[in-house]
Amino acid sequence: MSSSGRNPKNVVIIGALDTKGMEFAFIKDLIEKEGIDTLVVDFGTMGDPDFEPEVKRAEVAAAGGGDLSYLASGTHKDEAMEIMANGLAVVVRKLYDEGKLGGIIGMGGTGGTSIATTAMRVLPVGVPKVMVSTVAGGDVSAYAGTKDITFIPSIVDVAGINSISRTIFANAAGAIAGMVKVDTPQAGEERPLVTASMFGNSTTCVERARVVVEQGGYEVLVFHATGIGGRTMENLITDGYIAGSMDITTTEIADEVCGGVFSSGPERCTAASRAGVPAVVVPGCVDMANFGSIETVPEAYKGRNLYQWNPNVTLLRTNVKENIRIGEIIAAAVNQATASVTVLLPMRGVSMLDSEGDRFWDPEADQACFDAIKSNLRPSIPIHEIAHNINDPEFADSAANTLLQMLRDDQR
Repeated sequence: MSSSGRNPKNVVIIGALDTKGMEFAFIKDLIEKEGIDTLVVDFGTMGDPDFEPEVKRAEVAAAGGGDLSYLASGTHKDEAMEIMANGLAVVVRKLYDEGKLGGIIGMGGTGGTSIATTAMRVLPVGVPKVMVSTVAGGDVSAYAGTKDITFIPSIVDVAGINSISRTIFANAAGAIAGMVKVDTPQAGEERPLVTASMFGNSTTCVERARVVVEQGGYEVLVFHATGIGGRTMENLITDGYIAGSMDITTTEIADEVCGGVFSSGPERCTAASRAGVPAVVVPGCVDMANFGSIETVPEAYKGRNLYQWNPNVTLLRTNVKENIRIGEIIAAAVNQATASVTVLLPMRGVSMLDSEGDRFWDPEADQACFDAIKSNLRPSIPIHEIAHNINDPEFADSAANTLLQMLRDDQR
């Protein structure tokens, strides 16, 4: 997967050549001096381009369902942004599918970053992507989505070649050139991929289960359940890369219910179900919702059971009402399954902190989640109660071996 789209070794440059043509000509020259071919796509809409691109803006606009002459008036800026972003995504994906894109680079402010990264997000993980941006020093999660875009802060605006931008642009050109040139080392015989979700409070379980599944002939990709981790995992499942899912840590659902910072949205747990991928699903670490430092915890939770995991992460112990909702969401997602799926319940605690005598030990809240899952789950879906904590070896082995058996059955 990681080497997909790496040949031919060329770079597609995307940008608005009317306002930033000088800057793009500069990086184009540097990339070509590294012996790499370039292909330029112009998504400007106003003035004439500073140099002639291989893909003209009219083609981008048409691909987005718009007309360049209409957009060029400048009175439809919001509409132009949407059309050019959508059109650029179509053009870029087509170039990739035709084998004409080995890597991609863009530069811009907020508007250019939005348009360029919309296109970058349609490319598979592993295809080199570099974005030089005025917003790269801040939260770029909305621009990156679940893709591996390398952001480089422009420091100064992308407006001319000066003593600062010259170095930044040269670094960016060198970065994309190096990415495209390098060959990903082969890992030997490729094995089918299995995903696993993990948190600090379920690490012991996932690490043991990973070893068992890999001994069974699979490669396990572990994702940190921090919101973006869950979304990335599920996107890979949706994109068809994954043979099986070991969704042991569904804590992001607790954040969705409680308004925590690690929510991955209401669709969490649905990807494997909809993609027909065999899955083991566990209400792992649903005893906790995540917030930032203790000062950031909402006032409504200040009197609740809180645990300061580190200076930047405060955990809220979920209560009975919240666990009922969590269980309902898990059951609803699992009920969509079109392949084999099994739910495992760790009856002696769903996390390390939810161990007898520990800070989040609350059998009543756990049972509320378990009962909600059982009462809402389709009768045909197996559900097993395991008389262990999630991190006990017996539970980890059960999760791993259950998935391996489903994968074997699925191949018959």
